Amino acid sequence: MAAKLKKGDKVIVLAGKDKGKEGEILSVDPRSGKAVVDGINMAIRHTRQSQQSQGGRIPKAMPVDLSNIALMDSNGKPTRVGFRMEEDKKVRFAKTTGDVI
Repeated sequence: MAAKLKKGDKVIVLAGKDKGKEGEILSVDPRSGKAVVDGINMAIRHTRQSQQSQGGRIPKAMPVDLSNIALMDSNGKPTRVGFRMEEDKKVRFAKTTGDVI
């Protein structure tokens, strides 16, 4: 099945502790149905100091379920994603505005 949300998409959080926040998708795992969004669902990870890194308490973005995020349309509102054919090409479009993504 084609991916409705992809890496680099601007999304808004619909549910959870970060509801209403916006961010960009860093990675998507379609098998588990989760995505990592920049600045959303942050957790503190403790790392040991090494020659390459400083170490300490480092904030890290944790995965968010795909059902809890929605793509932002050109108006900055959450929208669902649809597919249609244009010139023998399958394209994604925003359901609210009809614009091609």
